[in-house]
Amino acid sequence: MTDKGIVIVGASHGGVQMAASLREKGYEGPLTMLTSEPDLPYQKPPLSKGYIKEPDPKPTILRPEKFYTDRNIDLRLGTEATAIDRGAGSVTLADGSSIACSKIVLAVGSRPRRIPVPNVDAPGVFELRTYHDSQEIKAAFDASGSVLVIGGGFIGLEIAATAAQLGKKVTVLEAEGRLMARAVSPTVSAYFFGYLTSLGADIRLNARVAGVRVSGGKASGADLADGTVIEADCVISGTGVVPCTELAESAGLTLENGIAVNEIMLSSVPEIAAIGDCASYVHWQLGRRVRLESVQNAVDQAKTAAAALLGEAAPYHEVPWFWSDQAEAKLQIAGLSDGSEEAVLRGNPESGSFSAFLFSGGKLRCVESVNKAGDHALARRLIAMEAEVTPEQAADPDFDLRGLVKRARG
Repeated sequence: MTDKGIVIVGASHGGVQMAASLREKGYEGPLTMLTSEPDLPYQKPPLSKGYIKEPDPKPTILRPEKFYTDRNIDLRLGTEATAIDRGAGSVTLADGSSIACSKIVLAVGSRPRRIPVPNVDAPGVFELRTYHDSQEIKAAFDASGSVLVIGGGFIGLEIAATAAQLGKKVTVLEAEGRLMARAVSPTVSAYFFGYLTSLGADIRLNARVAGVRVSGGKASGADLADGTVIEADCVISGTGVVPCTELAESAGLTLENGIAVNEIMLSSVPEIAAIGDCASYVHWQLGRRVRLESVQNAVDQAKTAAAALLGEAAPYHEVPWFWSDQAEAKLQIAGLSDGSEEAVLRGNPESGSFSAFLFSGGKLRCVESVNKAGDHALARRLIAMEAEVTPEQAADPDFDLRGLVKRARG
């Protein structure tokens, strides 16, 4: 069968790694990357931090333009894919044209989740997904003395910390009883509550937003379900994300909290792979489907999917890891805390440098490190090796975890 090429829909971290891996593995067929954004693919983590704080920020590109031209990668900026025609073997574009292909990679990511309350789409309510979004937020911050952030997850808190560093009066509204409740242990939640409060942020827990207030044609705060009124010059909606599944759904792919893929990142249609924020897979330790939102996950899944599309299948068994920079505090997570039954601390939160080791069934499953990069690096190895480490050993600052890694390797 004649190879009509591979189309990669999405050109963020996962999409760019996909193209790189295909060429590194010797694929010489037509290779097209589509992105609706006008800029060369760029780093996404600085969106909530550096791109907002810097006086004249420019996107930090993932690869120079020469990378794509040298490898005969047809990178199409400002180009949106609107449909997949499985019968014809093509991807339809917004201008009505189409690209013939034999295989497709969906690296379409996620989009901000909107809470269903009145005026959430009013002028002056900002969401963060792209460099353009970050520059709109930067301009709003420049013109504002007070900022209201709806959502106490990673993105919401990173933006709140940035606003506090810029001298803004910051209020954070979190609907749950603690910060980052779905991502971290109570100890780490409590630490960041105290840390952000020390920066001047006013954090309201169990705060249910009933609607966005509008004054003079723009957002001016929020009304809470308990009748409380919060006034602010601009409002940030940071209540998580949802996977972009429209293309997959229209193509008849199986969906389950995202685009369902197997252990080698292929969807229910083997000629179509999905990677990154939009894809759900059965995790090798948990035994159930998960959908992960991290640069590491997107990049590593791209490597697995590239091999699978070229007939070199190997299961995706990488240890997930994440990070969140909130002002000067760096949170790094190795593994998944899902189902953890016991947590022990290595170090003292009062010192501003510690780790929470989380166990399930006597096995180390996750390590959350705050300003403790060494613990994070070791944790990734310990979890990958499924090394035998006990809660007592993890809690003992004098116990040699590095030596345990060496012994596990042996």
